[in-house]
Amino acid sequence: MLRFRLFLRSLVLPVLLYCVAGTVASYFVWHGVNGQRGLKTGEEYEQKLAQLRQERDLLRFERMQWEARIALIKGEKIDADVLEEETRKRLGRVHKNDVVILLPQDGER
Repeated sequence: MLRFRLFLRSLVLPVLLYCVAGTVASYFVWHGVNGQRGLKTGEEYEQKLAQLRQERDLLRFERMQWEARIALIKGEKIDADVLEEETRKRLGRVHKNDVVILLPQDGER
């Protein structure tokens, strides 16, 4: 009986310690990959950062277009075409030689 206890203790104790150590190690590995600051989160941040940089570049391009358009209106001499286009758009008017095509709105179909 004593030999059985010694054999059991010499077998169960190391197996139990390995199981505990494996559980603790797997906990840290799982959180290292999937946790709040893990590897997958880093990749998601990189994708989000690339998307935001692309959006920033589009907004910069749009701003440059608006600045160029404002430069035509601003100053001592105003570009007549831009002024006429903006006036027609704001007043809802058309020139007598313009062709107007009325498209149905979404609710009228």
